[in-house]
Amino acid sequence: MFSLEIECDPEDRDLLIAELWEQGSAGIAELSSNRVRAFFDGDRKALLAQYPGSVLREEEDRDWVQSARDLLQPMEVGERFYLVPEWRDDPAPAGRFRIVVNPGMAFGTGVHETTRLCIEALEQFVRPGVRVLDVGTGSGILAKAATLLGAERVYACDVDAIAVEIAGFGFVGSVDAVASGVADIVVANISPEAILALAPDLLRARRSGGVLLASGFEKHEVDLVSAALPVREVREKGNWSLIVA
Repeated sequence: MFSLEIECDPEDRDLLIAELWEQGSAGIAELSSNRVRAFFDGDRKALLAQYPGSVLREEEDRDWVQSARDLLQPMEVGERFYLVPEWRDDPAPAGRFRIVVNPGMAFGTGVHETTRLCIEALEQFVRPGVRVLDVGTGSGILAKAATLLGAERVYACDVDAIAVEIAGFGFVGSVDAVASGVADIVVANISPEAILALAPDLLRARRSGGVLLASGFEKHEVDLVSAALPVREVREKGNWSLIVA
């Protein structure tokens, strides 16, 4: 058993973690916003070549899968949600909705600040009868949250077919395939580059009087993203931001 300590940009951390699981990692520890440690039994040479600059360390013989799982505990998110890893059976506290998450398989475990920002915003804006569109649904947490909050209809899409399969609903594709005015609330927790590219369609898919919740970018990128959106409000958590448009 050995581990690789890998540095990455904070915005790429979740994608890196998903990739490491696909590479057969036995467990992953998030050391900081830009460093992860992944544990492997396998070809050291190939992995070092794939992740140049990573630091290899020989590890003691222990159950690293369980050790990695122990690091991810159930968590309260927002005022109404309780996110639980799929291997846990913890019941939700009174007054909270329970959502099961599959960490590592698609973006959206609930740990990331942008996911929390989006859930908190959905708690504010979703009311019974509204329609919600989740663009870049990842693991489907935001779409599930909107459904539990009483949305009449929830649409979800992602360009990653595996993400759609994991989420269990939605379609493979993006917002350009969605009819105009389809949703009262459009939520997009994606990269700033994707928001800029998709901004016209994100706004088109939102009905008149509706809101767009855009996140997935850091504080220093707010001005860049704001240039493409009619900003009502900017919210922050840690080093990350959400725009209400």
